[in-house]
Amino acid sequence: MSEAVGTLEKGKNKEGVGDFIAKTRAELDKTTFPTREDVEKTVAIVIVSVLFFAAYLFAVDRIWAYVIDGIGWLVSKLFGI
Repeated sequence: MSEAVGTLEKGKNKEGVGDFIAKTRAELDKTTFPTREDVEKTVAIVIVSVLFFAAYLFAVDRIWAYVIDGIGWLVSKLFGI
């Protein structure tokens, strides 16, 4: 980070496209990618989590709708609105 800031401030050390591509390839060689099995497990966990939270939020929404309707009914009975 400090190299980039220093380069911007000073305007020196300009590198060409070839240097940029070489450095990018060197960084990509350092990376590791997940195996197919890891990706499948992660996708399964995400799908199960999404379905669980969708069902949970649906249930909470239905419960709150029922409670709000009950409060409205109670207010109308008590105050005749």
